[in-house]
Amino acid sequence: MFRTDVAVVVIGRNEGARLDRSLASASRYRTIYVDSGSEDGSPDRARAAGAEVIELELAGGYSAARGRNAGIIQALADPAIRYIQVLDGDCALDPDWISTGAAALDGDPGLGAAFGQLRECDPDLSIYSWMCDVEWAVPAGPAGVFGGSVLFRAAALRATGGYRAGMIAGEDPDFAIRMRAAGWRLLCLAATMATHDSSMTRFSQWWRRTMRAGHAFAELADRHRNSPLHSFARNELRILFWAGVVPALFFGGLLLAAMGHSRWGLLAPGVVLLVATQILRVALYERRHHPFGRAWALSLFLAIGKYAEMIGLMRYHFDQRFLRRGRLIEYKSP
Repeated sequence: MFRTDVAVVVIGRNEGARLDRSLASASRYRTIYVDSGSEDGSPDRARAAGAEVIELELAGGYSAARGRNAGIIQALADPAIRYIQVLDGDCALDPDWISTGAAALDGDPGLGAAFGQLRECDPDLSIYSWMCDVEWAVPAGPAGVFGGSVLFRAAALRATGGYRAGMIAGEDPDFAIRMRAAGWRLLCLAATMATHDSSMTRFSQWWRRTMRAGHAFAELADRHRNSPLHSFARNELRILFWAGVVPALFFGGLLLAAMGHSRWGLLAPGVVLLVATQILRVALYERRHHPFGRAWALSLFLAIGKYAEMIGLMRYHFDQRFLRRGRLIEYKSP
């Protein structure tokens, strides 16, 4: 059923044809498109689709968080809007999602936000698209965080102040943590919410996306260091151990052995055995959910990904140390 009390905020940057599909999926609702410096004509495509268009200026820095805030502010100016769906420009809404999600918010005034299942539109395109599809799987029920596409209660947005515009990654879980700290609850529904188009076919794309995850883990752990509502500090420690301590032990053992301390030569093969054991352990766990080959591939990529995450983590702390604004970590092309 079409609802006039719902607005959809779509954000994008050089999404190309993906944006056309996203806007078409939201066409039954008031749609606000916020563009972050696209060079592919995205603002004109959005206007042609009937959306209200906001074009951000470079001076404020581009980020998904800033884009969402701009669209949310415009939607909240209309007192008739009770719910706001934020949607990434590479996602297309399921036709039934808005009515399903809004009904959940209608029935529970304590819910600040609801989201449903997000699936990759073509998980067989590549191993990287398949891993995205695995990543999107979230069990239905009370939720701790949400992703980039979620249906908000307008009152909750007014009460909590929106996203941190300066965050270039991890802005969604950051906002979710702050909403929960303010007393709002979050809910994941079993219903399909949207399909996502990662368009990932190359290792380099996956590597940059994983770097962005490491940057997000570092900033989330830094911003919410003492919060009991998340475990991002644990994620940061895993990265530091597997991509920091373990390689240091490996090369340290080789160096000491080369300097004549032969017994330290056992350290390097011991580290290799440790890493191999971890890959095996994760693969056996994933084997309960995925075919044999995919379980091993996922385990191997999770191990390799720690090094990409380490680069993202170091990049965040380097920028903080030298008071530099974070630069977007992009992995897609139109």
